[in-house]
Amino acid sequence: MAEVSEVLMSVLNTIRVPRPGDRVHKDECALSFASPESEGGLYVCMNSFLGFGSQYVDRHHKRTGQRAYLHITRTRKTQKEDENNSGSGDPPKKKPTRLAIGIEGGFDVEQEQYEEEVKVVLFPDRQEVTADDLNSMPEVGRERVSLSMAGVMAADSVSHTLQVQQWDGEVRQESRHAADLKQLDNGLKIPPSGWKCEVCDLQENLWMNLTDGKVMCGRRYFDGSGGNNHALQHFQQTGYPLAVKLGTITPDGADVYSYDEDDMVLDAKLPEHLSHFGINMMTMEKTERTMTELEIAVNQRVGEWEVIQESGATLRPLWGPGLTGMKNLGNSCYLNSVMQVLFTVPDFQNKYVSSIDKILDEAPSDPSQDFKTQVAKLGYGLLSGEYSKPAPDPSDESSTSSEPRGDQVGIAPQMFKALVGRGHPEFSTNRQQDAQEFLLYFINMVERNCRSGMNPSEAFRFLVEERIVCQQSQKAKYTQRVDYIVQLPVPMDQATNTEELQEAERVREEAESSGAPPPPMPRACIPFSTCLAAWSEPETLADFWSSAVQAKTTATKTTRFASFPDHLVIQIKKFTFGLDWVPKKLDVSIDVPDTLDLSALRGIGQQPGEELLPEVAPPPLMTPDVEVKAPVLDDSTVSQLCEMGFPLEACRKAVYYTGNTGIDAAMNWVMGHMEDPDFSAPLVLPGCSSAPGTTPTESVSEEHLATIVSMGFSREQATKALRATSNVLERAVDWIFSHLDDLESMEVSEGGRSAGDSEGSREPPPGPRVRDGPGKYELFAFISHMGTSTMCGHYVCHIKKDQQWVIFNDQKVCASEKPPKDLGYLYFYRRAD
Repeated sequence: MAEVSEVLMSVLNTIRVPRPGDRVHKDECALSFASPESEGGLYVCMNSFLGFGSQYVDRHHKRTGQRAYLHITRTRKTQKEDENNSGSGDPPKKKPTRLAIGIEGGFDVEQEQYEEEVKVVLFPDRQEVTADDLNSMPEVGRERVSLSMAGVMAADSVSHTLQVQQWDGEVRQESRHAADLKQLDNGLKIPPSGWKCEVCDLQENLWMNLTDGKVMCGRRYFDGSGGNNHALQHFQQTGYPLAVKLGTITPDGADVYSYDEDDMVLDAKLPEHLSHFGINMMTMEKTERTMTELEIAVNQRVGEWEVIQESGATLRPLWGPGLTGMKNLGNSCYLNSVMQVLFTVPDFQNKYVSSIDKILDEAPSDPSQDFKTQVAKLGYGLLSGEYSKPAPDPSDESSTSSEPRGDQVGIAPQMFKALVGRGHPEFSTNRQQDAQEFLLYFINMVERNCRSGMNPSEAFRFLVEERIVCQQSQKAKYTQRVDYIVQLPVPMDQATNTEELQEAERVREEAESSGAPPPPMPRACIPFSTCLAAWSEPETLADFWSSAVQAKTTATKTTRFASFPDHLVIQIKKFTFGLDWVPKKLDVSIDVPDTLDLSALRGIGQQPGEELLPEVAPPPLMTPDVEVKAPVLDDSTVSQLCEMGFPLEACRKAVYYTGNTGIDAAMNWVMGHMEDPDFSAPLVLPGCSSAPGTTPTESVSEEHLATIVSMGFSREQATKALRATSNVLERAVDWIFSHLDDLESMEVSEGGRSAGDSEGSREPPPGPRVRDGPGKYELFAFISHMGTSTMCGHYVCHIKKDQQWVIFNDQKVCASEKPPKDLGYLYFYRRAD
């Protein structure tokens, strides 16, 4: 006894009490996905407050010399225990009433379903500190240890803190129409019950317009349920903005929607507005679920297998290495799907999983903040099979059902998600995101973190050749750029079932005009070959500035592959904008093939007898007092962008950097550079002196230099690109790939070579490192999306494992019976053997 207390006193200076701002990792091991519920529990360092599973705590002790750890173990209560506890003084678990986490009325993050045991353990012998050991210590030591234990247990875990910070989905604002809403004196009185839509007689999902008292049905949902849009159509016809959902009115309030503001809102005068039509809020009772309750129900149900099961089939659960599920952390299915696919690629396996021991040995003192460590931890967790085990059944142990439930223990990538999303305005939140955007974002992070050694992103990197031909002079210009994804447009006019679609549209219009519920619309069937043709066919550039004729003229642009990557990602551009710039998703079926031969789309460069456009700068703009070295910018394109609300200088840069190729290209540039820190700064031209305080010779970021050099360019080339683009990395990368011809003429001093070397001794100048090979591919994975836009819905992925398609739906991993290959969003191909 005394020996343990003496050891504890000797290490007292390494035991800290958590202070505000300390990150306490008491839910997840920094090097694995062990938790207090895992076998062996979790050991929390009482100095750094990092958590380690039983498998890795000895490693931390040997590296740091730390001896005192707080050992936390949790044992799941049985359902019967939970029920008994609820009835013996503990309040029953409340249902959430607010779409938020960790705040009053929201989802309860800390579920009361575990029994917890906490004790101090001393290493290397794992001696447990008992109450008697603590009592035998001097008071100052006993108080220090007790305060540290209490502080760790009282502190919010990092994962809990992040969840609370990340998600509060229901913050309603007062409607600007509420205070001065005009209500018609039409004598209309609404009864307290028995409502139905005045157009289609629907008796649920009903909304009363607060201006004229008209009762009509709500919007139709993406799956065909809901109403028939009559309340929305009434607003479009009348402009009356506010409506209240009947059945949600209680003395505490009701659901009010503003069609003009396109959001749920607050109405401070709601009692008065309801009273105008004979409704007394104080006597009303709730009979319909509120919009928040409906949204909560969707969020609670999103992990259910039935949401996306294949044709009602009973799917067979799978377990083992490479078959590990991932917990949904709140709309994190986009991340789960992307990472499942990436760790099917050998480059990512070799980089992060094959060398897991070396990576963990070299991890910094705080591995929770190290990119390589956390990616390796995730990859090993997915591929090892250690966490691919059936989840414990929370029901009574006496259950005799032999039917496999399909749920896995799986892994919860909380530390990984927090690290990769840190600082990003979207990926740091718990809102749904676009899987394609996250894939590119993560590849960019890999590029930045693999400046030396193996870079797994090279598996996806390829060169695109763009050939522009001036139609007046027939001279051509060739440029190359790096890309990671092929984005295929969806030519809706090429649907093979056009007659069926036209007939369905005619029937729908008749139904709407008669007030009848519209029939379900058939899905457009688009041949994959037409999508590929739309990507590769020549594009007409109406306002191309030709250096051959020194004027604007018409040109054609043709896109081809300059190299074929080992792994090819194809995005079907299902998400688009309507005429009103409202995002929408195309409901299409595309016959995506299992094998693909793109050999015919390889670019061949300058063709025999073809003349190139001269490398002459466009004519300068003239002002009364000074000559500005700038190209002529298409004023009409600049004006169109400005009318959309973008800053003038940003619009000028968009037109400049897209070479006057039209509004679509300029708009794409704007959407891709809105987060740039100098988005609204004045246009700075390559080689010119610039904005106030900068010069062409100003220093450039060493970090940005290293990133570009890691892509295969020389330091001089990287420096020129950064100086030409005001030291903005993303723009510099764009610039360097659009000026490859200029860069090839630069003298390269890398490796001791000088300008005096003979021409014959010169090696080709360095360029982007890309792999190349035959353009024949086979499909091995695809990611699918359910919902009306990338900002909502659900993602799952299908991956081919040993000739068997497997569906990964968060924590559930099953053999796929009928993989819906025609409904995918992102498709992943590998080079065919």
